[in-house]
Amino acid sequence: MRVAISLLALSLFATPALAAGWQDVATPADQKRLSLLEESKAKGLEAARGGSDMASINEALGENGGPAEGIEGNWRCRLIKLGGMTPSRVYSWFTCRISDRGGHLFFNKLNGSTRTAGYLYPAHDGKYVYLGAEYMSTEPMHAYSGSGASVGATQTPDDEIGLLSGLGHGHARIELPYPVQESAFDVIELRR
Repeated sequence: MRVAISLLALSLFATPALAAGWQDVATPADQKRLSLLEESKAKGLEAARGGSDMASINEALGENGGPAEGIEGNWRCRLIKLGGMTPSRVYSWFTCRISDRGGHLFFNKLNGSTRTAGYLYPAHDGKYVYLGAEYMSTEPMHAYSGSGASVGATQTPDDEIGLLSGLGHGHARIELPYPVQESAFDVIELRR
């Protein structure tokens, strides 16, 4: 009986309230960040304007995002940071995966020194809200802290919120407004 209770508690900690919407899981601070997505993107693009990374930035952000269909499976992915400590930074391609975990979509960047993982919640127009956490490859995977942010903090440096949209033809992106560290706007570009 004690083992069964321990396993139940562990399973509840390991996955979010799957029946809940993303607004029930995200902190108020993260909900506000997501509401400022366009403002964050504009600030990041302004900082990056004219830099050597503009071709890659335009490729990742040039199209309006639409429904994210058929997104399960392996992807090549790269992180692009705009504004903040540097005008822009485009990282190399890595491997990411979107998989089903207990009936809920889970995003995971699988390699590189900095990784991210978290759940995708259905949003509007066939898009998904990403609630995840960044972690170093030498650490165990971090979980999004959500409404359990530690010691009354409104957000933690690891928590990430973003909007995943499809761009068609095996191309998608996750836009991350006002990351807690380093930049004004981040985008994870996904390609098949």
